[in-house]
Amino acid sequence: MRPVIQTRAITKTFGSNGTAVHALRGIDLDVEPGEFMALIGPSGSGKSTLMAILGCLDRPTAGTYTLDGEEVQGLSGRELAAIRNRKIGFIFQAYNLLPKASVLRNVELPLLYGGVGRKERRERALHLLEQVGIPEKATKLPGELSGGQKQRVSIARSLAAGPALLLADEPTGALDSKTGAEILDLFGQLNAAGNTVILVTHDLGIAAMARRRVEISDGLIACSEATP
Repeated sequence: MRPVIQTRAITKTFGSNGTAVHALRGIDLDVEPGEFMALIGPSGSGKSTLMAILGCLDRPTAGTYTLDGEEVQGLSGRELAAIRNRKIGFIFQAYNLLPKASVLRNVELPLLYGGVGRKERRERALHLLEQVGIPEKATKLPGELSGGQKQRVSIARSLAAGPALLLADEPTGALDSKTGAEILDLFGQLNAAGNTVILVTHDLGIAAMARRRVEISDGLIACSEATP
């Protein structure tokens, strides 16, 4: 079975000559289907840069990146946008929901961009809201929801297109500890159902929820190990 993610000798340099900053200095990383991995590292380690490249939000300076069997490092901006919509489900700390659109409409968005018909979009979105435990919130606006409910909407939206990868960036950072634990438990359930999850965090306690921990330090992978 091919890896969902495979990077080889990925580098990223900002600036040039005397002002060059080498954010990534040769990253080799494989993520297998169904993995639950935590990507950790302090500020300035290169963790956020690597996350942006894995999410097709940025391009490496050199090296190769294969996502779900497709090489992506040389694709155009439009092609990268299509890859993001089809193959990556994003969950952000700030939720990134459309404030004037209903919960149902927010979840439908990736399907709308993918050209899925109205009836199928609605059925799929309602199913996903049930899966994350808030089907009764379908007609509400994001402003009417709690932080935990907003993150559940964000997770449902991330699943809409059936992506190869769920990429969660500090998904509990804006939540209280009880609600954050509930969201992490939901990620565990999604992984148990077969979803590949990468959780980006600076919190070692949260990273311990994953099955594997990859630590970035000074633009390199410092360690990659199964969590206890």
